[in-house]
Amino acid sequence: MLSAQLNDYLAEVGLTATEHQKQQLLDFVGMLNKWNKAFNLTSVRDPEQMLIRHIMDSLVVSPHLVGQRFIDVGTGPGLPGIPLAILNPDKEFVLLDSLGKRIRFQKQVQFELGINNISSVESRVEAYQPEELFDGVLSRAFASIQDMLHWCHHLPKADGCFYALKGQLSEEEMSQLPEGFVVTDTFELKVPKLDEQRHLLRVIKQD
Repeated sequence: MLSAQLNDYLAEVGLTATEHQKQQLLDFVGMLNKWNKAFNLTSVRDPEQMLIRHIMDSLVVSPHLVGQRFIDVGTGPGLPGIPLAILNPDKEFVLLDSLGKRIRFQKQVQFELGINNISSVESRVEAYQPEELFDGVLSRAFASIQDMLHWCHHLPKADGCFYALKGQLSEEEMSQLPEGFVVTDTFELKVPKLDEQRHLLRVIKQD
């Protein structure tokens, strides 16, 4: 059932995945559903909704990623980082979260599903000093773009960018971008079976 839905959703948004990748995505949903009962990793309880609200909501960002090395800040159980890592085995993803139970879950997913291009870091974002900077800083956890840029300004390379996953866009929020930052692209994302608005903002830091 979920397998057929995943095939339909991927076709609808024009994404291709190997059978192995599809199985990894479905297994991730299975693990999320199982662990959620004990660890309360997400408020979404139904696997069919997880497929839409977590997997597809993450994957629609994939075509917009530029570069090799990404960090997913405030990743929670690994969203959008793990689905994106599964679909992009040639890219590298660091999953950052300050809660140990989420990091333990991610590491178990990595182990059980054999995902070789993710690494999990338990840290607050402002305290995290990477050895190597990132092409892209991803987040769907921050309340505002201002907060994201404030807390994550030290993470991208000089030519790297920020990817802010948002629902509705507010004019007020867009007008309060910190000095020195500019939105270069605004993408409207269509998630199958989801009536809510989804946007992806690409933001760069200007010298």
